[in-house]
Amino acid sequence: MNCKLIITALAACATMTLLAQEVNYDESKVRPYTLEDPLRFVNGKKVKNLKDWDLRRQEILDIFQKEMYGQMPPKSDVVLEKLEEGVTLAGFALRRQVRMWFRADKSGPFIDWLIVTPRHVKTPVPAILLLNYCGNHTVMNDEQILVTQSLDMPKNLFRELKPRGTFADANQDTYFPVSMMLARGYALVTTCYCDISPDPDPATAEEQDKYAYQRCFELWPPRDSNRDDNTTSLCAWAWGLMRGMDMIEQDSLLDASRVILTGYSRLGKAALIAGAFDERFPVVVPNQTGGGGVPLAKRNYGENITTETRSFTHWYCKAYKKYAGHEDMMPFDQHLLLSCIAPRALLVEGFDQPWFDTKGEFLAVQAASPVWEKFCKTGLPKVEWPDDYDTSAIGPMLGYVRRSEKHGLSAFDWTWMMDFGDKVFKYRK
Repeated sequence: MNCKLIITALAACATMTLLAQEVNYDESKVRPYTLEDPLRFVNGKKVKNLKDWDLRRQEILDIFQKEMYGQMPPKSDVVLEKLEEGVTLAGFALRRQVRMWFRADKSGPFIDWLIVTPRHVKTPVPAILLLNYCGNHTVMNDEQILVTQSLDMPKNLFRELKPRGTFADANQDTYFPVSMMLARGYALVTTCYCDISPDPDPATAEEQDKYAYQRCFELWPPRDSNRDDNTTSLCAWAWGLMRGMDMIEQDSLLDASRVILTGYSRLGKAALIAGAFDERFPVVVPNQTGGGGVPLAKRNYGENITTETRSFTHWYCKAYKKYAGHEDMMPFDQHLLLSCIAPRALLVEGFDQPWFDTKGEFLAVQAASPVWEKFCKTGLPKVEWPDDYDTSAIGPMLGYVRRSEKHGLSAFDWTWMMDFGDKVFKYRK
């Protein structure tokens, strides 16, 4: 065997061994930890009313920008260009493809959105907004849907072109049941996350730095190597979802007051961040986010800050790395980010894989619940950690549910999401 190949193989084995040693899957090894009170300012003052909460919420968001996700990019004007429209899904739906520009002369980066609405509804409908991984053409088996151009960016994790309609197949781990959404009265609004920021295949920090900060990063000032809180890809993807909401607000076929924001895995993190920062999203449903999303970091169970900052340097700002192996020093944890969605609605969806720390997700929701209890008069139902498919922990405005099987958005996840949205929109009237 080639000497270089032997060295590479040994290095890979050493890295995997090191990761295995650093990842804890033993509940008895979870050390005691203290969580910050979401209803108490850093200076110790208690939050007494919604005016106080607005200030405390901003204080929390500032912490996450400085210490974890980097600075949220500023809002941009959007210029919308309809590329194509037509009837789809056996006549039950209207398909529209919209290119979003950020400069009046239509130069520079753009985002291509796919919007699918029920064709025979006469009034604006609620929408489900999310980023997809492999291109708009993979969501539905429709020859008219454009293949996402940004997938051609070098080093993209999902650069290998997926067949048209891949995720319209219920046998896939991730499934887009678009016809079911339409029959339930919802529109689908989606774009490929690579249109916003490419996602380099985890290799080296140098490659991630070289390839990640393109596309919409062109709209913002150059990164400052002296700063520890530069904008990250997670913040960029969240920013893109916010621009999606800008588009929904301008769309006469969509009801911007009834939007469900979702996503799974790294895009579940992005949805959570967008929902925390942007109060226009009435319902936020992060799905299977993994570490750096919903689960408590201080538990140091499953995915942890060491593995996160080593493997995904473009997801987190430099400041976050100082907490790797020192989670007890953190002046914040993920329950605070969850609390920033209150008094709007939040449903966390998990699944049983230790890496994703399902219990840590539930404990984070529990720790955030006092904010909903204070301002919505109802928080997380007082139940034990629910078993798979047990919906007893889903309350009117805050909930948690988990399932078995594989990582991805399943029909169960979509059903729980829409059931929750239906109840929230009715509850708010």
